Amino acid sequence: MTAGRPLRIWAVSDGRAGIEAQALGLAEAVARLRPALISVKRIGWRAGLGRLPWRLIPPAARTGDPIEPPYPDIWIAAGRATLPLSTRMLAWAEGRTFVVQTQNPRAPLDRFDLVIPPKHDGLSGPNVVAILGAPNRLSPERLAVEHARFAEQLAPLPRPRVAVIVGGRSKAHDLPVARAQAMAAVVSDAVTAARGSVLVSFTRRTPAPAREAMAAAFRRLPGIVWDGAGDNPYFAFLADADAILVTEDSTNLATDAAATGKPLFVLPMAGRSAKLARFHAELERRGIARPFAGELTAEPYPPLAETDRAARELLRRYDGSA
Repeated sequence: MTAGRPLRIWAVSDGRAGIEAQALGLAEAVARLRPALISVKRIGWRAGLGRLPWRLIPPAARTGDPIEPPYPDIWIAAGRATLPLSTRMLAWAEGRTFVVQTQNPRAPLDRFDLVIPPKHDGLSGPNVVAILGAPNRLSPERLAVEHARFAEQLAPLPRPRVAVIVGGRSKAHDLPVARAQAMAAVVSDAVTAARGSVLVSFTRRTPAPAREAMAAAFRRLPGIVWDGAGDNPYFAFLADADAILVTEDSTNLATDAAATGKPLFVLPMAGRSAKLARFHAELERRGIARPFAGELTAEPYPPLAETDRAARELLRRYDGSA
């Protein structure tokens, strides 16, 4: 019970930006609904043990932030690295911690109070709440704050301002230089024809040769190409853009963009993922996104707010378990 005090929430991950954003984004969405104190926990495993199946990883081999009593009211974890802890937390906390795992844990569902996977994983169960995409840190308030931080740099740019968010290498996709150059060329042609500007952000997974090729092409246009130095303008780009283009390799990137309600287009990469193909097909079915074909305008759609929906369901089940 938490009557009279804020909820204590731990957002647990291995610290990688895209993974941490899922746990922290869901925690922040809960905190928008109810007073809460959020602690970010980043963990790892010694001697390469993190590559083993979660059952074989001894909790004592953990590195990173302390995971010890008093445990939180709500544990929200994301990513494979958290499973040796998440799967034991119900027992360690003797049921006093509500254990939430995002993504598909590929572990017995009864080890968790709630699992929040993407719909395209096809996971189901009484304690599963599937969402379109992944939990994220987008909210109108955050977009407004981030936009204000970069408003001076953005203000002179001609419209339409086109955000180009580039992922990179994954298990299913890659971005070789030839593909990167072709992508930059077709986007540049569309922006030039519209007399607009670009807002370009790469991720840590973007291969260096692809990043360099695309940056060289986009710097010929009005706009900003973030080089990784200084504060990250990613959220400001999403807030300011008139249209958003994302590469097809990432659920997170498309989910973030869809939360703005702005025209959203998907850029093809080398490789294919059946799961991501289902995700993009559902976005297109809902009128949210479509493959990029040179157009920069689209019909409006309600901003995707799946993280808020998941937070409401989390609290409903948490209250019912108290």
